[in-house]
Amino acid sequence: MTEQLVAVERRDGLTALTVDRPHKRNALSREVLDDLRAALVEAASDETLRVLTITGAGQDNFTSGGDLVALSAVRTRVDASAMACHARTVLDHIRTFPVPVVAAVNGDALGGGAELAVACDFRIVASHARLGFVQGRQAITTAWGGGVDLMRLVGPTRALRLLCTTQLVDHDEGRRIGLYDAVVDGDSLQQCVDRFVEPFLTLPAHVVRTFKALAVGARSGVDRVAMERIEHEHFVTNWVHDDHWAALDRFLKRPRAGVR
Repeated sequence: MTEQLVAVERRDGLTALTVDRPHKRNALSREVLDDLRAALVEAASDETLRVLTITGAGQDNFTSGGDLVALSAVRTRVDASAMACHARTVLDHIRTFPVPVVAAVNGDALGGGAELAVACDFRIVASHARLGFVQGRQAITTAWGGGVDLMRLVGPTRALRLLCTTQLVDHDEGRRIGLYDAVVDGDSLQQCVDRFVEPFLTLPAHVVRTFKALAVGARSGVDRVAMERIEHEHFVTNWVHDDHWAALDRFLKRPRAGVR
């Protein structure tokens, strides 16, 4: 029987993916990445989806990054390039995913795990969890697009410091520099994630997808004219959608202050 490496849970408008390899600190082997990509492709086909979350099994590790035992066999430039491209392609599925992606960082996110976390649109972090670009400790650099994402998120100067010091970013620092969107204080991580995504789930799926498309375009450096064209085309489609007319009817029929 094949081991399930990525668990999938679906509920109204939301799909939750869990890297389920706690005995290996949720390390991202090739098999895990393949299962993650397959889950992403399947989830993206759900037209009712509004939010996707990604987390790790247990409380200790979001993911410890690449499986260094397996990767120790990668010895040539050709193999190193193929390995990096394979993993980056999977993370690109997250970066361009059609709805917002939330990293529910349940434990330490290290190396490739940090790259996975910053590939997501948002990061909700347990108070004990840390995020660290620790690649330098193994005399290597980021390879899956995470260094580029980090520069965009916190600015090149601060990102350079985090990369070169291999600092583990705790909840106070992460919130201060804008790397974390929310830190769990008191509530469970799941409660915090549920509260964070609740507004997304109240919107029609096609509206959420429009806003995500704009975010993807902006991050990809699409020029303003093209971005405005994307915005306009989506607006026209959304305007004539039945969801818009239903929302407008509800607005026009609601009681107004001072009107009888």
